[in-house]
Amino acid sequence: MRAGWRPLSVAPLGAVLRAREPAAWLPLLTEIADGADRIALHFFRARDLVVDEKPDRSPVTEADRAIEATATRLLRARHAELGVLGEEHGDVPGTAPARLVIDPIDGTQNFVRGIPVFATLLAIEEDGEVVAGVASAPALATRWQAARGAGAFRNGRPVRVSKVGALRDALLLHANLGRGDPTPPAGFFALAGEVARTRGFGDFYQHVLVAEGAGDAALDPEANAWDIAALQVIVEEAGGRATTLAGKRSIYGGSLVTSNGVLHAQVLDALAGGGVR
Repeated sequence: MRAGWRPLSVAPLGAVLRAREPAAWLPLLTEIADGADRIALHFFRARDLVVDEKPDRSPVTEADRAIEATATRLLRARHAELGVLGEEHGDVPGTAPARLVIDPIDGTQNFVRGIPVFATLLAIEEDGEVVAGVASAPALATRWQAARGAGAFRNGRPVRVSKVGALRDALLLHANLGRGDPTPPAGFFALAGEVARTRGFGDFYQHVLVAEGAGDAALDPEANAWDIAALQVIVEEAGGRATTLAGKRSIYGGSLVTSNGVLHAQVLDALAGGGVR
């Protein structure tokens, strides 16, 4: 354990009733995010950061493990009935029809290289629907959150997707195009040639930029449930759409395309190789 950081000490609250409104989950997610931010910033740019390689050759750091473990401990103290689906520890069932979905550090490659674009992604999935989510990027001093029916917010201020209605005027965001990630969809480069501009921010950041109207569409050709859950509710509550490449609204479809909604069908068609309309 690194000197200067200690796990959070959490006092149990006793029996806790299941939240009745989606927004009622946000205080819990905020408390977890606050702890995650402290841990992430403690390890960020540390010269002796421990980085291991997982079976899929992606990196995992001591910060990832510490955040997920601490979040689980806090959850057990606050809502012991909830299950957990996390990137590092997998699926841990609970007794309630709700669970926490967590990516302790989304953008681990950035984190390891000292790039400040990384975030902890937290969501509550209840009866198969993501009802609340938080994306907390401590090195950017920025946090996005949303709950069903309550809107989406960036540092407490409401955000909305753009009104751009034509691909020729759009900003398309995308993930890594190098060897380290899956090959882009068949129509990606044709689409990129039709939009006004592209940016390769990748990870969570491209999707929250869509939510706040700074980008118009974003693509992750490969994504897991913990990558998607928080972003889905944030983008949708901001007025956008979040689907798989096949157009399915699911956090389990293996990919994520977000947009301002207006451009969504055109983007999906183009990515599938159907040309640009």
